[in-house]
Order: sequence, then C-alpha cells, then structure tokens
Amino acid sequence: MDFALLYWHWIVFGIALMLFEIFLGSFFIFWFGAAAVVVGLLLIPLPAITETAQIIMWAVSSTAFAFAWFKLIKPLNVDKTKAGLSRETLLGEIGQVLKIPNGEKRGKVRFPAPLLGSDEWLIISQEDLDIGDRVSVVDLSGNSLIVKKA
Repeated sequence: MDFALLYWHWIVFGIALMLFEIFLGSFFIFWFGAAAVVVGLLLIPLPAITETAQIIMWAVSSTAFAFAWFKLIKPLNVDKTKAGLSRETLLGEIGQVLKIPNGEKRGKVRFPAPLLGSDEWLIISQEDLDIGDRVSVVDLSGNSLIVKKA
C-alpha cells in the first residue's frame, strides 16, 4: 500500500493540533499545529517534496516556532505594571503637605496625580513639617505613608 502525505493532510493535522490546544491550555502544542499548517501550505506550490523532507520541515519549523515564542515573543508580554505592588508604586513619589502630623494624629499629603486611586493620603513623619512642604514617600505603614522632606 502506497501512502502519500498530501497538503491537506498537513493542514487538517495542524488545525486539529491547534484545536486540541484549547483543552490543554499549555500553548505549546499550538506551535506544532502551526508548523503543520505551514508545511501543508508549502506543499501546495511544491507537491513533489518527499515525506521524509516534509517531516523534517515540520520538525524544524515546530522547533523554530516554539523557540521564537518562548525566547522572543513571550518575554515581551511580561506585565510591567505595578498592580498589586502598592509599596513599589508609592516609594519616591512627591506630594505637598495639607495637614501637619502631630503626636498620634496623622498628617495628610496631596499628590499631583492620584496614586492607587487616591490623591490624598495620611502621613507619618519623624521630621517637623509645615503646611505646603514638599515631601517624598520613603516607606509604607499600613494605610499611611512614611515621608521625609523632599
């Protein structure tokens, strides 16, 4: 029995692998399917390629696609926001004192742009502050900011 891999075999195999990826969720088998579709599309204008060459093309393109995804494209999708990292978002920000902290009472500072949804925050300071002083955030203590003069 003589069996030949035709272009549509590769395309159907590739689409089946990509659909199978829906159930796995690893986003790894997708690249094997994409490579199979590429081999199938290459066979349309070049039908005389041997089965061995087709399989080698599939293996090489699968490896290239997977490598490109994991080493080149996926690192570009890293979340660079500071969501969930309130301390890192607040450190170094400069605001203006609205209310002076004294004793156990907390002061208040206003930032030019809202930070984490609020433009006014309670503050604690070891330094003597005056209303209107510019302060820089050096740390976080609960819901209050620890500040020093900027």
